[in-house]
Amino acid sequence: MTVSTLTAASQTSTWTPVVVVAICALVFTVGSFWWLNARQGRLKLYEPHSFAACANEQVTLLRLPLVLYNTGAKPIIVQDFRLRFPDEPAALLPLPWRTSREKLMPKPDDGHALPAVFTVGGREAEQVFIEFGAPFPGFVPEARDYQVRIEAWLGHRQHWHPVLTFTWRAARMTTPGQYITYSNSPYDLTAEHKKQADAALRSLMAKIVEGKDPEKDL
Repeated sequence: MTVSTLTAASQTSTWTPVVVVAICALVFTVGSFWWLNARQGRLKLYEPHSFAACANEQVTLLRLPLVLYNTGAKPIIVQDFRLRFPDEPAALLPLPWRTSREKLMPKPDDGHALPAVFTVGGREAEQVFIEFGAPFPGFVPEARDYQVRIEAWLGHRQHWHPVLTFTWRAARMTTPGQYITYSNSPYDLTAEHKKQADAALRSLMAKIVEGKDPEKDL
């Protein structure tokens, strides 16, 4: 082996670790910048502990306190929401986003606002009170649990995207004809509450079938 060959081999073995370290440093720098400033995250929602609802022959309304969290660095544009009952064949149509409110309790001064596009900043959380509702779709809730799925139309997606599936405890609705708040906790539902809600919802269904107005009896 010649002297020049040994020198070239020595230089190659000397510089290879340096090059590897430099490349790793560059990759780390670029990756860190992307992660901190340019990464597109996902929108996370959390199961609500309470709700406001009413159901009669004219309309079904369900208001939920939702906390939205953006896991990424880039803002997420929320264009629309809708609510589905995926396990209920009778609930063919989703409940659209009807209004936004400032509080959960339905009152005249609860900040009625029509649906509007909004953004959730990078790694930020936001609480919103979304009211879903539509003319009565032929689906009357019973005094039992329902799987509910909330879907969102986001600015960086071109289709409806499921963002939360949770249990809606409709057995809390002891007075379905009135628009009031209820707990959605699974821990404090008594047999008496369930019995009372079941009777109220059965009465509502009977009146709808008979063509009566349930509000007149309240």
